[in-house]
Amino acid sequence: MVSTLDDTKRNAIAAKLAGIKLLQQLLIENEQQFLKETTDSEISKRFQDFLEDDRKNLGIIETVIVQYGIQQEPKQTVKDLVDQARKLIQGSELSFYEKVSQHELLKHQQVLSGLLVHKAAQKVGADVLVAIGPINPVNFENRAHQEQLKGILEILGVRELTGQDADQGLWARVQDAVAALSGAVGSAVTQNSDKQDMNIQDVIRLDHNKVNILFTELLQSNNAQKIQEYFGQIYKDLTAHAEAEEEVVYPKVRSFYGEGDTQELYDEQAQMKRLLDEIKAIDPSSSQFKDRIKNLMEIVGDHVRQEESTLFAAIRNNLNTDQSEQLATEFKAAKAKIQQKLGGTATGAGV
Repeated sequence: MVSTLDDTKRNAIAAKLAGIKLLQQLLIENEQQFLKETTDSEISKRFQDFLEDDRKNLGIIETVIVQYGIQQEPKQTVKDLVDQARKLIQGSELSFYEKVSQHELLKHQQVLSGLLVHKAAQKVGADVLVAIGPINPVNFENRAHQEQLKGILEILGVRELTGQDADQGLWARVQDAVAALSGAVGSAVTQNSDKQDMNIQDVIRLDHNKVNILFTELLQSNNAQKIQEYFGQIYKDLTAHAEAEEEVVYPKVRSFYGEGDTQELYDEQAQMKRLLDEIKAIDPSSSQFKDRIKNLMEIVGDHVRQEESTLFAAIRNNLNTDQSEQLATEFKAAKAKIQQKLGGTATGAGV
């Protein structure tokens, strides 16, 4: 049985990611509730925009969790917090202003959690950093939401206290809030504000990038234990990726990509799987081990080049945006099940 990189720190990040997903689901529930409660068309439009962003961002968070490859439960304290917040916002004890205020605090917590995961990834490993990379635009967008929510709270608070509208209108207040996000953060929000959900090309490319990092880490290491751990992660990631593609992607593209080209992808992955099993039986401290890894890298590299050139072009030319995004969703679901079968669900401490 190969060792993997599912150590305590990686399990802790997995638990944090699970908590981020749980909180993101609550944010969506809250915004759906607010749309039912508000009678202000301008505020309603803001919440509708938030809701669309947050639904998209939930998909990105789910992608990150599958890409990361370790599935954990959120900490019990996070579950309790979400349950308590849900009861407050769905109940009648708080005014609308107070409910939105609680929502803004939850957004703040989500931003901090996302940034914490990013910073922790920088310390744990390059493969972790590339796996959680897509969460960065989510962090920036949540930060922009938080600033806009402050504008909404100012309007709602003045109305609740005085029964009158604030001097500055909501749109102007929101514009001021977004403008406060200057520099890199503001740039990232602007660049990603209209980004659609990840399509199948995005998700597959993330897998390719991650395994390339793992190959590099392995070849640079002279520690037999770490080499074995890196190979364990490569084994699990490549196996889950290949099986999910064969289950979901290749049958879908065969009709327009061509029988011969599609079969070539199957054949390349069969060769890759055979080599993975051969390497698994080799002592990682032997000189033969890294030689076989380099052979595996060549096979994977050829496969990646074919997918990212001709296959991706065929998908762009034959599937519309919704179809490509749906294929990504199906691929992620299949891959998550395969990861669990391979032992992707680990136990360990949370943070």
